[in-house]
Amino acid sequence: MFRVLAKATLALCVLLLAAMFAVRPALAQETAGPEPIRVMILASYHMNNPGRDVHNARIDPVTTPEKQAQLAEVSESLARFRPTMVAIERVAPDLGALVDPGYPAFTPADLAVNPDERVQIGYRLARRVGLEQVYAIDETDRPGQPSYFPFGEMMGWIQTHDRQAEFDALSTTVKDHLAELERLQSERSVGQLLAQINDPANPMVAGGQRHYYGMLGFGSGDEQRGAELNGRWYTRNAIIFARLMEVAKPGDRVVVIYGAGHAAWLRHFVQTTPGFELVEAVDYLPRA
Repeated sequence: MFRVLAKATLALCVLLLAAMFAVRPALAQETAGPEPIRVMILASYHMNNPGRDVHNARIDPVTTPEKQAQLAEVSESLARFRPTMVAIERVAPDLGALVDPGYPAFTPADLAVNPDERVQIGYRLARRVGLEQVYAIDETDRPGQPSYFPFGEMMGWIQTHDRQAEFDALSTTVKDHLAELERLQSERSVGQLLAQINDPANPMVAGGQRHYYGMLGFGSGDEQRGAELNGRWYTRNAIIFARLMEVAKPGDRVVVIYGAGHAAWLRHFVQTTPGFELVEAVDYLPRA
């Protein structure tokens, strides 16, 4: 009788263990939480030479057959990421929807006449992977409000206090980077240039904030012009990222195409915000 009871107890234990292992995968799925939002920050030089930055590079035309072939290669490489969303540096007319208004009318013929990187990379990639819309997540100065980049105020303080030489020394890294970009255009493809710009070891990416933080010393007393510039620049980039948070959902794979000056802060937000995961652009760009 005891043997029968022992066998029955053993059989019951085996059944209980089998049931426990059967439900563990389901429990693991329930407790794992939502998928992260994977974001690639693709820092780009301004291909249409808008001249809006403090320091600007002279950019060769990207509408030539040679450059178009290189940009097509960039698009094919980025498509390997399988993006579900593309977001660009443009202010949406409807801040509730954040949809870019230009993309629906885009055709491949535009690539031969419009050098804007938002078209050449953003629209091209979105069309390549079959996206129905592109998101516009930028923020810009608003009437009656302080500038997001009060550079003139800081330079006024620098000149008044005879600190121009210090500012010039601080700007050396940026100027050298742009000079190298101009020189390498004839030696490297568009994909190779983008790979260099987005390399985490590039001081303009990994240490991009150092240039801005160096401006913190330009101020005194109640005239902290460098600190004000840093604060306003942070605010603009924080709003840009907050807009991305509005439209991205768990499991999305997002390519954010922005001017290289935004890269350090946008990467910072992706890396430090719960639910987001940074994907390195260099892993999806042609480097050979």
